[in-house]
Order: sequence, then C-alpha cells, then structure tokens
Amino acid sequence: MPAESTPPQAPYGAPPRADAPRKPVTLHRLRAMREAGEKVTMLTAYDAASASLLDAAGVDCLLVGDSLGMVMQGHASTLPVTLEQMVYHTQCVARGNRSAWLIADLPFGSYQGGVEQAVASSVALMQAGAQMIKLEGGGWTAPLVAALVERGIPVCAHLGLTPQSVHALGGYRIQGRDTQSADTLRRHAAELGAAGAAMLVLELVPSDLAADISADYPGITIGIGAGARTHGQVLVLHDMLDITRGPKPRFVRNFMQGAPSVLDAVRSYVEAVKEGSFPDEAVHGYTA
Repeated sequence: MPAESTPPQAPYGAPPRADAPRKPVTLHRLRAMREAGEKVTMLTAYDAASASLLDAAGVDCLLVGDSLGMVMQGHASTLPVTLEQMVYHTQCVARGNRSAWLIADLPFGSYQGGVEQAVASSVALMQAGAQMIKLEGGGWTAPLVAALVERGIPVCAHLGLTPQSVHALGGYRIQGRDTQSADTLRRHAAELGAAGAAMLVLELVPSDLAADISADYPGITIGIGAGARTHGQVLVLHDMLDITRGPKPRFVRNFMQGAPSVLDAVRSYVEAVKEGSFPDEAVHGYTA
C-alpha cells in the first residue's frame, strides 16, 4: 500500500486549510519571522473556546494575560489575580490551542519575592501548558530573567506601562516621554535582552522610542500602544472585539466592525498586522 502523502502546510499567519492543520509555532520560528521582517501577531486568550478560535484564525501567539482580572473578573486592576487563577486559565487555553505559541503572565506577588519564588511560579505555569512566561518591570527583574532562562524557561519581559505597577506609575499613562525616563527604558531593555528575555512587550511608549529599542533588542519586541515599528503587535481580545466596558484606549481598533463573525474579525487583525496597516502610526501611535 503506498504511503499517504502529507498535505502542504499553510503559511504562517494565514488561516489554516481544513485539510492541513497549521504547523506548531515555535520560538525558533518566531525568531526567524523577526529576521525575515514578518510581523508577529499576538492576542490574549483566557479559555479553551477563544484559544481554539484564535489558533484557527492564524494568530501566532496566545497570551494568557493577568488582564483577565479586569476583563473576566471585573476588577479595577490586574493586582487581585492569583497564581492559582493564572494556572487554571492557562490549562483552559492549552486545551483549546493546537499550534500557537502560548505565553502566560506571572501575576502580581508571584515573583517579587526573588529567584526561588519566580522559578516555582514559572514552573507551575509551564506545567499548566505555557511555553513561555511573562513578567513585568526592568532593573530588578534582569537577574530573575537570567535565572529562569538558565533553567530552560523562555521569558517575555514587559516594559513601559506595566499594569502591576499602576499605582507607582500614577495611573495608566504614556511612559518614556522625557529624556530621563526614555533612557531608563533603553537601559532596562538592554539589561533584559542581555539576561536572555527572548521577547519584550512595550506598552504605551512613544513610537520613536519603541522603534529605537526594537532596532537594538536581540529578541522580538511586541507593541501595544507603541507604534508600528516593533516586531509584532498584541491587543486584548475583548478590546479589539469591542466587548469591554467603557472607553477603549486610543491604540485599539475595533476589528469586529463590519466583520460577519468573530473568526473573521480575528483573521482581519492577523492580516492587518502582517501587511502593516495596523497599527496606523498617525491614529494609534504616541509622540514624546
């Protein structure tokens, strides 16, 4: 009996064919995308159903964000979210996902205690199905990143507006607009890159600053309110579908408008990021 032929894989970023499941996205593939100039797409996911839909739509990375505290639980910030809750939602997303790269947030209080706590918390999320963990802040976090990477745990760092530090930052404000704070962000990014953080989320920073950091960063930068010149983009799923309460940040685009289905809306997001039409620098970017 002749061997069955394997159907060709769909291109990365393209909606997968019904007869050809998408090849799993790996960190190696994400790095290759950066080198080739292909934008990386990321959206938040908190449950199996949304994970399956985003995966089918061709999203490269799923983020189990502690934003679930605001989006799913109705809190005013991400601070009340626990590690146990993050483990639960990571398990749910992992069950629904087949091929996207899966990142999970370390919630507030799960790594501030130092290396030992950060490793234990990260192990719990990796055992729940995460392929990479994300932590917020610079300076003091670089040794944690180095310790995690040394132990085989891929890390995504997060600079700019870091929601877990919202009270210290004085609210949800643009970061890095003055020379001193911009220099601090550049220094922290360099330290995190040297420590081995393979990804870096830049949130609510001026577009030119994000572009400068992205040009020098050894890994993959992902922007949210950071202009169009990062290596990829992330949005909160509920924001881009226009189903969150209250006004949306200026960097959000409503992809549900005019779309016949949620799947089509997510596919439009993937296409817009890949082709460079989102974000629009003039509409969604910020200046110093």
